[in-house]
Amino acid sequence: MTSKVPFYISVALLILAGIVLSIFRHQTYGVPWTPGETRQVWDIEARVEFNAQNKPVKASLAAPHTQNGFTLIDESSSSPGYGVSYVNTESGRRAEWSIRSATGAQTIYYKAQFLVDPQAKVEAIPPTGEITKPTFDGPTEAAAIALIERANQRSADDVTFTRELIKTINDSESQNASLILNKMTKVEAVNKMLAYAQVPGKVVGVIELEDGRRRQTIQHMNQVWDGKQWVLFNPTNPEQVIAENILVWDESNVSLLDLMGGQNSQVHFSMIAQEVSPQQATNDKVTADNLINFSIHSLPLEEQAMFKTIMLIPIGALIVVFLRVIIGLKTSGTFMPVLIAVAFVQTQLVTGIVGFLLIVGTGLVIRSYLSRLNLLLVARISAVIITVIMIISVFTVVAFKIGLTEGLSITFFPMIILSWTIERMSILWEEEGAKEVVLQGGGSLLTAVLVYLAMTNPFIQHLTFNFIGLQLIVLGGILLLGTYTGYRLTELRRFKPLAED
Repeated sequence: MTSKVPFYISVALLILAGIVLSIFRHQTYGVPWTPGETRQVWDIEARVEFNAQNKPVKASLAAPHTQNGFTLIDESSSSPGYGVSYVNTESGRRAEWSIRSATGAQTIYYKAQFLVDPQAKVEAIPPTGEITKPTFDGPTEAAAIALIERANQRSADDVTFTRELIKTINDSESQNASLILNKMTKVEAVNKMLAYAQVPGKVVGVIELEDGRRRQTIQHMNQVWDGKQWVLFNPTNPEQVIAENILVWDESNVSLLDLMGGQNSQVHFSMIAQEVSPQQATNDKVTADNLINFSIHSLPLEEQAMFKTIMLIPIGALIVVFLRVIIGLKTSGTFMPVLIAVAFVQTQLVTGIVGFLLIVGTGLVIRSYLSRLNLLLVARISAVIITVIMIISVFTVVAFKIGLTEGLSITFFPMIILSWTIERMSILWEEEGAKEVVLQGGGSLLTAVLVYLAMTNPFIQHLTFNFIGLQLIVLGGILLLGTYTGYRLTELRRFKPLAED
């Protein structure tokens, strides 16, 4: 007797592979599990204004990049007459504009698009080099040492030290904090005291995202290295910043804007949020991250529309296998109900059922006449096919003439399959009687309706179209159902008297 252990191992591997592929697509490409979800995209525009001094101008603006929670999907610049390039420097990415000569008021626009992407993870760059200890004057240094010692006693690591340090800075009753804040801002004070305590940190420029906000200036916050990543702190609030609407724009810790050949420069930010479809968000993410897209979404739209229906057929096959193997429902043909259900998707349910009954009923009447002619099988089937085509044509024209435009979609029925169905039912009528024809015909129609309901379910449509791994899971399920050799549910009635005895 052949062992089924390799078979069950293969099925388990199929299902596991399907689950892994689906999770990978969700985590890496950001495809949502449920339909109807939208993804948020932020359009952020930086407006650089300055007065040119009638000489060559070079402007360098800190440019953002993909970061945890946000994926940079596009960036552009509007600067007539200027050359523009995006460069990577030791201090980070920057957008640079240059022109040979300019005079008077100048305005340059830089626009970045960010996709809100919880899966966006960027490897943090750890600090390098020795920390330079800042210098204070006598009283200020004494105050800074007092605050540092107090925070150090109440902390366990660099992150908690920074939290306690910010608490002391914001203590309105502390004379030491007041002395330090009289000479510098809170951001500068925290940064200098962190350096004095040999804690790796830096100042970054952030933007608070708010839909429709205009002329916002950049805010400065402190970042502290915890050994694995940079932790963001607002110097006015001791809690760690985890707000989802905070975008780090400038990590250079040098300058937001460098300008040569101009003066009186200003940088203002405007932003707007928009909702995009998951498919558009996935395509943007694939392009931005240079991912390899083997999904159906990479095909032309015409082929995508075709595969959207094809990928539903395995679901229909699973339902048919379950109904036939477990329930014991009889159908005319093995997978004829799946093809009929596909036709129902195109025609709508009520129109499809009426059309199916009319075509099959009329075809059986004509087939009963052909059986009297004692034709050969090939000729008889060919005659039935032509008859079905004529029936569909007549019904379509009649429906159009009486104003039933829904009847025009009856042409989506698979004519060859219907012809074979009529032939099988006709033979079954002659051999088993009308009751068996009604049982198998009704079973086929019921199965087709159930498959149709599954195929038109938005959740199933979303999963089959977006997660190719689901097909492996369905395949594994069908293989498992194929090993069932027990009683069908419909057979229990036959053996009920035995159970009672």
